[in-house]
Amino acid sequence: MRQTITVNGTEVQIDGPTEPQAAQSGAARIVQTAQTAQIAQIVQTAQAAQTAQAAKVPCIVLLHGWPDTLVLWDATVACLAPRYRCARFTWPGFGPADEAGAPSLADQVALLHAVVLAVGGGQPVTLLLHDWGCFFGYQFAMRHPGLVTRLVGVDVGDAGSPAHRAALRPKQLLMLAGYQLWLAIAWRLGGARGDRMARWMARAMHVPTPPAQVRAAAGYPYWLTWTGAYRAARPFVATVPMLYLYGRRKPFMFQSRAWCDALARRPGSRVQGLQAGHWVMLDAAPAFQAALLDWLQVTDPPAR
Repeated sequence: MRQTITVNGTEVQIDGPTEPQAAQSGAARIVQTAQTAQIAQIVQTAQAAQTAQAAKVPCIVLLHGWPDTLVLWDATVACLAPRYRCARFTWPGFGPADEAGAPSLADQVALLHAVVLAVGGGQPVTLLLHDWGCFFGYQFAMRHPGLVTRLVGVDVGDAGSPAHRAALRPKQLLMLAGYQLWLAIAWRLGGARGDRMARWMARAMHVPTPPAQVRAAAGYPYWLTWTGAYRAARPFVATVPMLYLYGRRKPFMFQSRAWCDALARRPGSRVQGLQAGHWVMLDAAPAFQAALLDWLQVTDPPAR
């Protein structure tokens, strides 16, 4: 069953088992007739029951990156929804009708915090992350460790760390800087010219998003990175069980071997490379879904 809620002006799509939604529908019917203090108390009781019921279903929050939207996760959610409550949204500036802007790191973390509280009922959630979703999700996990029980990172690990930079050859460093600066400039120019630049790069990188849907407005993370606005970002260290899946078929990696080795030694954590490009969940969907489901089921909390 699917429902849509609005959190801080952002639409959040939720798929999964129907029990939490049924409880919410019942609470909503009571709210419509609440006119007395006694009925208001009933509303609070119903909402508490809804939150308790939602907490029984493991919740996964899925975060996309450039230049995607929540649609990126359609096939993944179809695989997960029979067992898990899946919540996803499109980052500000990435939607087809979004105004151009440059939300700060604090803004993105605050939005994710509000979403996690809204969909998780105050309970910790699992984060499933890709590309810039990894960056924002990792920063959130380090700032709000009590709200994250597991992490799944897809194709972005310790990108930008000293170990990662040291592992890249000069040509790979130039390629990395080249595409990021191109998209940063496209964002700064904006308008039709910026869109043409962003779409050209999307074609060159074989991005699965249709070029017509790629907009320069989604490039603000690159601008903020190269202008130093993300200096407050903390080096990522996983403190909860983590699955890291990455594509092997790329001109360069977004993780270092040392980081992968350290993560693989952590209890409950795994690292696995798949025959895919950057968009692992699309390029190798069956293998990606099998690895994801296997790890989730192994690390699921005991049934209550």
